[in-house]
This record gives sequence, C-alpha cells and structure tokens, in this order.
Amino acid sequence: MSNLPLEVLTMLGQTIMKVVPITIVLAVVFSVLTHFWACNPTGPWWRKRELVTDLCYWFFVPVFARVFRIGLLVIGAGVVFNIREADDLIAFYDNGHGPLSELPLWVQATLFLVLSDFMLYWLHRLFHGGGFWKYHAIHHSSEDLEWISAARFHPVNLLLGTIAVDVILLMAGISPNIMLWVGPFTTFHSAFVHANLNWTLGPFKYVLATPVFHRWHHTAMEVGGNTNFAGTFPLWDILFGTFRMPENALPDHYCADDGAIPHQIGGQLIYPFRQ
Repeated sequence: MSNLPLEVLTMLGQTIMKVVPITIVLAVVFSVLTHFWACNPTGPWWRKRELVTDLCYWFFVPVFARVFRIGLLVIGAGVVFNIREADDLIAFYDNGHGPLSELPLWVQATLFLVLSDFMLYWLHRLFHGGGFWKYHAIHHSSEDLEWISAARFHPVNLLLGTIAVDVILLMAGISPNIMLWVGPFTTFHSAFVHANLNWTLGPFKYVLATPVFHRWHHTAMEVGGNTNFAGTFPLWDILFGTFRMPENALPDHYCADDGAIPHQIGGQLIYPFRQ
C-alpha cells in the first residue's frame, strides 16, 4: 500500500507525457488547416475565448479517464467474474478473453468502433434530455468551437459515456491491445470534428463524421443542437432521423442555451450540482 501514491504519480506523469506531444502535433496540424479552410472567421485557435479552460480539460480528462477506466475494470472483474488477484486480473485483460478475443485484432478494433459509437449515439441523446443535460451542457458551453474544445466534458458525462462504454466492451472480451489502433484514431477524429474547418468530405459525409456535421450539433437547439448525435458514423443519425447537413450553409453560432454556465473549469465542474 505504501507504493500506491508513487504508482499513481507515475501513472499521471506517463499520461501527461503522452498528451504533450499529441497536443503539439494537433496544434500544428489544425493551425495550418484552419488557416486555409476555416468554417468561421474567428481567428486562430490560440486566441479563442476560454482557452485556459479548454487546456485544463485537455490535460485533466485523459488522466481522469485512465484512472476511472482502470478502476472500473478491476471492480467489474471482481463483481462479475470473481477475479480479484493482481496476476489474475492482468491475465484476464491482457489479451482479452472469450470468443471475441480470438478474432483478428483488426476485426476486434472494427467491432469496438462500431459498437461503441452505436452505444454512445444513444447515450448522447440521453444526455440531451431531462436531468442529464446539465452535465452535457458543459461540453456545449464553448462559444468559439475549436479542436481544443473536444475534451471539454464534465466527469459525470465521461463516466456515463465513453468510460462506461469502454469498460463494457473490454469486459465483454475485446482485447485492450486494439487501443493501440483505436486510441490515436479517436483522439485525432474527436479533435478533427471540433476543428474550425468547412470540410464536409462530399459524399463521404454519410460515412464519417466531419467538422461541419458536428458543428451543426453545437448550434442552438432549434437550429441543429438536437441533431447529429453520432461521434464517428453518421449512419446512426440517418437511420434514426437525426441527420442534418443543409446544402450551401455553414453553422456560425455555438453555445449551450444557458447563460449561467461559468467560464472557468472549477465553476463548470460544480455547476450541474447547483441546478
């Protein structure tokens, strides 16, 4: 037990060291792309309002997600499969388990992307109604939507969203090794759809979520905020009647319909509990 604080600090340091180079690469890539293909004339991303808030989320979310994902996987294995010893846990999750783990890694990765996106589509719709909206509203509070806005999520939204879905699919038997492929893709694609780009990808807009597709989702509710819930595959929006991509039009105003949301991360973390 005495080594636990050191292990936690080591894990936090490792996570941060991975985030820094990724952040630099994304910053350079989207600085260049938005210079030539900006969706809205808002200036460079580093001059956006609430940049400090987004940067805090950008480094806080990966650490939070990693800690709770590991914790829930350990608890899940103990409760569902009665596995509690450290060596047994490592063996159980190391290369997956059961029928799914026997599939080629590329098939497992594809299954993970499709199944997680399907579940997240419905969870996303759930967070747009009732008592869940106050948590998801934090993600919609950015007025200057940029690639760095991708990580602005309240911890409750994360726990009941991507973290829960990851845990469910890994507990089902999919190998964590697929994260070597899926992780970089989801990180880049999440930043991509939030970037200030006017890209629709033409006919491929029905295949993969694009910046314009997702920026409509960040507009006011009566404009497009209750459409385009899919994170990766617009197929779900097409199938369930929530797809919106107007011809010859671009979204130009973003923010949750709630002027009471604080601008700093501390206030935003507390905000839902005061509602």
